[in-house]
Amino acid sequence: MSQYSSKRDTNFCFPIPNVLENNRIKIVPFVPSEHVEEVFEASQDDRLWCYVPCGPFKTCTDFENFWENRICARNAETLFVLFDKTTSSDSPKEVGRKTSSESGLVLAGLIGYFGTSAIDLCTEIGLVVISPPSNGGWGLRRVQWQANMINTNSVRLAERMGFQREATLRWARVLPPEKAIGSNGRPERRGDPRPGCPGRDSALLAVYWDDWENGLQEKVDQVMARTK
Repeated sequence: MSQYSSKRDTNFCFPIPNVLENNRIKIVPFVPSEHVEEVFEASQDDRLWCYVPCGPFKTCTDFENFWENRICARNAETLFVLFDKTTSSDSPKEVGRKTSSESGLVLAGLIGYFGTSAIDLCTEIGLVVISPPSNGGWGLRRVQWQANMINTNSVRLAERMGFQREATLRWARVLPPEKAIGSNGRPERRGDPRPGCPGRDSALLAVYWDDWENGLQEKVDQVMARTK
């Protein structure tokens, strides 16, 4: 089997690896026919979607439409599915999670790449980020992480993985009315074309190729190797 699979996402601007894994996690490209049902079932907690513009999704079809119309339709975006290799397939109920069809592993989440540019050699990580050891890569110079300003757990995780805080992007996203919990709390302007939709401020963090090659990769490997 080749290292990259064009069947996984033919529209993304970089080749898609079949699998990325270490002894703790396994990451594979999201394929609707293989993953949409279990991803949908595992993401029914509305709290998972509080701080992001998309979701929650009411049906598998809604999630698949999101994939087709938003992710797959843009060559700058793609999704991966994360599996937990530390939980045995015979004990997922002990941790309140269900066994996946992916070789009996437990599904742990999604990872997305957004705003990717093959010309500028940069990408933005969305949803969840895990950086396992890799023997290759895309040769990127810069990787960004954006998080809702009030989602402090996401910001702290990025900093723990070596991302540096660069800026606060005010009014970076328009949120639907039901997601006011993730808003910046500031009033809308008079005559706004999206009345009733609050705004979100985003923290912008980034990591750079020179830092990565001058010690940061080893530090991230140490973080990934921790079990407590």
